[in-house]
Parts: sequence; C-alpha cells; structure tokens
Amino acid sequence: MAGKKAILALADGRIFRGQAFGAIGNTVGEVCFNTSMTGYQEILTDPSYTDQIITFTYPHIGNVGINADDCESETASVRGCIVRAPSRITSNYRAESGFDAWLKSQNVVGIADIDTRALVRHLRDNGAQNGVIASDDMREEDAVTMARAWEGLEGRDLVGEVSCDSVSVWASESSEKGGQGSYDLDSTKYNDVEKRAHVVAFDFGCKRNIFRKLADRGLKVSIMPAQSSAADIMAMKPDGIFLSNGPGDPAAAGYAVEEIRKLLDGDTPIFGICMGHQLLSQALGLETFKLKFGHRGGNHPVKDETTGKIEITSQNHGFAVSDDHVPANVEITHRSLFDGTVEGLKVKDKAIFSVQYHPEASPGPQDADYLFDRFADLIKS
Repeated sequence: MAGKKAILALADGRIFRGQAFGAIGNTVGEVCFNTSMTGYQEILTDPSYTDQIITFTYPHIGNVGINADDCESETASVRGCIVRAPSRITSNYRAESGFDAWLKSQNVVGIADIDTRALVRHLRDNGAQNGVIASDDMREEDAVTMARAWEGLEGRDLVGEVSCDSVSVWASESSEKGGQGSYDLDSTKYNDVEKRAHVVAFDFGCKRNIFRKLADRGLKVSIMPAQSSAADIMAMKPDGIFLSNGPGDPAAAGYAVEEIRKLLDGDTPIFGICMGHQLLSQALGLETFKLKFGHRGGNHPVKDETTGKIEITSQNHGFAVSDDHVPANVEITHRSLFDGTVEGLKVKDKAIFSVQYHPEASPGPQDADYLFDRFADLIKS
C-alpha cells in the first residue's frame, strides 16, 4: 500500500518503518501480539487490552469490516494497531464500516506494511515492551525517547478506568450473533432455577459476550463497579458471584482482593475469568507475576488436570498466577501446555473456581463453554 509514512519505535531502540493506517498521530503503549486468525474487532474492543498496542500475527486483517454486533465494549480499548496487510475490500452483509474508517473514528493510530513476523520474533526473544506508533512526522529518536519514558503496565491499576460507574442489569441478549439479539428465558435448560437465579458480577473490564453466556443459562445478571464492597455485593442477594476479566496489573488492585477475600467466607458460588481469576487467586493467598510476552490468541492448548482433557482456548493476559505457594485448600485444575503456567483452580471445600483463559471465546474456539454450565449447575444445586 502507498500513502503517508509511519514508524514503530520500541523502547530498546528497534525501529520498524511502514505506512500510516487508521488515525494520523502518535500513540504509546505496551506492544504485544495476538495469534488469532480472526476476531480482530472483538480483540480491539476488549477492555483487557487497555493501554496496549496490538500486533496481529495473521497477515490479512479487516476483510469482514466492522459491525456493532461484534463489539465487546462501546469503544476500542487499544492504544494502537499493527497489521501486515490490511484489507482494502470489505465483504460482509453485516458490515457497517470498513476497518480503516472505523480505526479513524475510534482515534486508533495504526501502522501497516511492516514485517510483523520479525516484530513478533523480537518480542518473543526480548519480551513485550513499550513502543510508539507515529504517523505525524515525529523523529525516530524522539519516538524511542517517548517509548522509554512511558510508565508501562506493571504496578498500574487500570481496572478503575474501564469498570462501570453504577449498578446495572444486563439485558437478556442472546450470545447467538446475527440473530434477533433477544433471549427466550423459557427455552433454557436451567429455567427451573426460579427462572431468574441472580448472578452479581464484579466488572473489572468485562466483555459483553460473558454476560450473554450467563444470560443464556437463564441467569439474571447485575453488574457492579469494581470498587464495590463485599457488603454491596451481598446486599444484592446473589445466587452466584462472577469476577470478570480486565486490564492492568492484578497486584495493583488490592481493594478488589480485600473485598473478594470477604466473599470467600460465604457459601455463594463464585466463578472468575482472567483478571477475576488472578484477583481470586490473590484473595486465596497466591501471588501473580508478569509474563515475558503474555498469552494472546485463539489457539492456546490447556490441560484440565482433573479429567486429562485438552481444550483449545482463547487467551489474553500479560500476568499469571504463581504456583510457588499453593494453599492446602486450593487445587490447580488447569495448566497451559505451552509453558506450564496456572490456567485454572478451585477451592476444595467450596463452590469456587476460576480460569485464566476466556471460555466465552469471542473470538476463539468454544471448547471451554462448559464452564458456564458448571457455574449454573453450582447455582442450581
């Protein structure tokens, strides 16, 4: 493609030169990569990617355009976007906008036509690092200085920036995209759980499809801000408590860990995903740490240690739970087959469990969808 020039400058001094894509300007964030072959729209609107610059390893991105049904939040969450070859043609009966036009509308600065394979190899060897995309004629040395000066993600609490501001109830929207967007409660196999068993969700930066999956099980979902107290949660009289995904360093969200720790004293079933898994783990006495380059993509194999089955999972996290000091009442249930890190756990004597990956997919495989059934079954019982 031909057009305005752009650069990607990494904090270690590596420079990639390409073409401007999306909004014109400059942006700084943590440069990471996602190996998914599809689902770019869901990825870019996932709040867990706040303050990150996403590199897509699949070369051809944007061919199905953008449509409102596939957004996981109201706006793009990323700081920047890196692609090898953005599609010039959109082919999708649902498309409301082209990829480039949507990035411009979201003020997302991007760069195209660079060797993304070389960039990903660099990140794998050296770890995720700060970077700057500039298409506003910024000098290369100034971009490197800007990348080095940025504070990064470690030690930062981003949950408060993306969480909701007030309590709300999720509309009964089906997870079947392309349908009418409604959900017939009487059609669920869990319609005998008083038809409206109540789940209260801590919103640490949740994706919409998680709420759809819970609603698909006949569950009423109330969404609470991340700063809510355990007393606030229990005042809602929940039949189940959900801990959502979210961005930033889990070790910086101590206020949420304290309230989750209080909830552990009760008997209400608890289910955590991604950030929720990490915060629950801390509340149980485990620690978290930053991965070298994170797990992001729709092809990550995870072993269920309790059954021996392998799941292909959708993942997006730069931090993980350490298994150095596992309390006696905690069982590690899932592990990554890539690097052996903790991917799931449960409390032995309570209806409490969590996973590091994303069973709601969107995008990604559906192998782990059963976990929502498990949560509904715990509520039912």
